[in-house]
Amino acid sequence: MSKNTPIQSIPILDFSLFETDPTAFLSQLKRASRDVGFFYLSGHGIPQSLIDDVLASSRRFFALPEADKLEIEMVNSPHFRGYNRVGQELTKGQRDWREQIDIGSEAPAIPFGKDQPAWTRLQGPNLWPRALPELKPILLEWQSELTKLAERLLKAFAVALEQDRNVFETIYAGQPNHLIKIIRYPGRDATGSEQGVGAHKDSGFLTLLLQEKQKGLEVEAEDGRWIEAEPREGTFVVNIGELLELVTDGYLKATVHRVVTPPAGTDRLSVAFFLGAPFDAEVPLLDLPSHLKAQAGGITRDPQNPLFRNSGQNTLKSRLRSHPDVAARHHADLVAAQTRAEVVSAA
Repeated sequence: MSKNTPIQSIPILDFSLFETDPTAFLSQLKRASRDVGFFYLSGHGIPQSLIDDVLASSRRFFALPEADKLEIEMVNSPHFRGYNRVGQELTKGQRDWREQIDIGSEAPAIPFGKDQPAWTRLQGPNLWPRALPELKPILLEWQSELTKLAERLLKAFAVALEQDRNVFETIYAGQPNHLIKIIRYPGRDATGSEQGVGAHKDSGFLTLLLQEKQKGLEVEAEDGRWIEAEPREGTFVVNIGELLELVTDGYLKATVHRVVTPPAGTDRLSVAFFLGAPFDAEVPLLDLPSHLKAQAGGITRDPQNPLFRNSGQNTLKSRLRSHPDVAARHHADLVAAQTRAEVVSAA
């Protein structure tokens, strides 16, 4: 598919080809990542039994009484972990009509201190529902398996970019910064809004999305059309994040996407895994071969959403904007500092 050919659908890549026919797989990977920024991944090796367990436990969580879910409400976590009711998270200032639970990398909290970088406040424990004790071991296993899969994918990207296979090791070495979101989108009769999630790009390196049965994810083509990424059994939807675009100076493409609220009388369930670098990592700029560098168009710059080379700084910026209730309760000083910086930059 060339840049001049309108995108009609999301390509499907079989990851098992990376071992049996790497040339064919890497060619498909580069084309999908540059032309679309999204692809379905089959042949990934994640057991169907684990996939079934994750979806079933997610359904059980959302079926809990509201009081049990609110016991782990995110506003009680300075580390932005836990449950959000419908409409609590924002995309570009607009409410996303979904309920969800955010699970990050398990790590002890770092004591707040004036001499500490602000992003150190992001590290800390997850909140787990006492009413559903099986959720924790299932999601920690899921986090482990998806981390391994994402690392294998990064090695494939490294080879496709004609780099050492381990060039991205700084992303997954050390204390990781991964995020799982279990998400339920109520039907339109319950929300009255089409915005399940507003149009945006993912801020990390890679996203691996497990979809249940109801469609809703849409990817923006270069001509402004929205292409449906319908659920396909046995696959993940994989997309490039802004940091991977930054690392490759725009050779790889982070693409705008959204989720449309499902029809009345239905709901939509998905489980997203976001691969991020350790908070203290500085994002490198790869030295691409000249023939690839010539095709790198530079990163897409948004004055309202600046990208930083420090991983923690990027994550903190995103969380403060997306969760103003958490920011106001636990990080009012950071909100005030961010507001002052935005006023100065706009002057």
